[in-house]
Amino acid sequence: MQPHVRPFFHRDSNTWSYVVSEPEGRAAAIVDPVLDFDIRSGRTSTASAQALLDDVRERDLDVAWILETHAHADHLSAGDWLKRRLPRARLAIGEGIRSVQKTFGPIFNLGGHFPVDGSQFDHLFGADEAFAVGALTSRAIPAPGHTSDSNAYLVGDALFTGDSLFMPDGGTARCDFPGGSAAALYRSIQRLFELPDATRVFVCHDYGPDGREVACETTIGAQKRHNIHVREGTGEAQFVQLREARDATLAMPALIIPAVQTNIRAGALPEPENNGTRYLKIPLDTL
Repeated sequence: MQPHVRPFFHRDSNTWSYVVSEPEGRAAAIVDPVLDFDIRSGRTSTASAQALLDDVRERDLDVAWILETHAHADHLSAGDWLKRRLPRARLAIGEGIRSVQKTFGPIFNLGGHFPVDGSQFDHLFGADEAFAVGALTSRAIPAPGHTSDSNAYLVGDALFTGDSLFMPDGGTARCDFPGGSAAALYRSIQRLFELPDATRVFVCHDYGPDGREVACETTIGAQKRHNIHVREGTGEAQFVQLREARDATLAMPALIIPAVQTNIRAGALPEPENNGTRYLKIPLDTL
């Protein structure tokens, strides 16, 4: 089946979020929702998440899942905010989130009271676990490499790749975060390339290379023919060399510190302290 996919672009982080729904019927899922965050003032807002919520309400959709492709480093997740407004939706991520929590929990000194078992989420997908969005047959496909918890989601004929693949002229995502691996990403992409060429691919980020308009949709066939980092015929060693050389030139994402400590909590902000204010930590000389 071919689901309806409605994209939403968050310009501040170049992130695409999606509402994917049955072609006939009310069942839907939200993929990679963004919580607006101004690093200069420390203020959060929910305009981007509200746009997703307005869309599903206007179309009277029944949201079964809020799907995170991984614990993002470039934006804060609105998963928790949406879940509290969509009580029938289950907030889910891949089971690799446990290793990410174990890595970053000590970095942010979250202490023994912070569970590193993924229990902040309603569901942790196992490898190639099947799930349903109404009548849409769906599958969670492990895609480690960018991060150890990265998943892609195949919903009908629509593949949501997270940060594994960008648009063909954008290549692939970095692999130099803790738990990342260029070799693992190469192998993950080869698995995705086994899907039919006509599979629609929806990316999580686009930066408009060479000034083109931002875009979000391509196909597996186009990726295999044209991806600038990993098209058909690119060997693993060649890809690893290219990816690691490029990663060595990249600065840390501007929001990695607030984003990761929020996203390993399933998008929940820290509890208020005794003055009623919430605080995010900045570890010095660590990352």
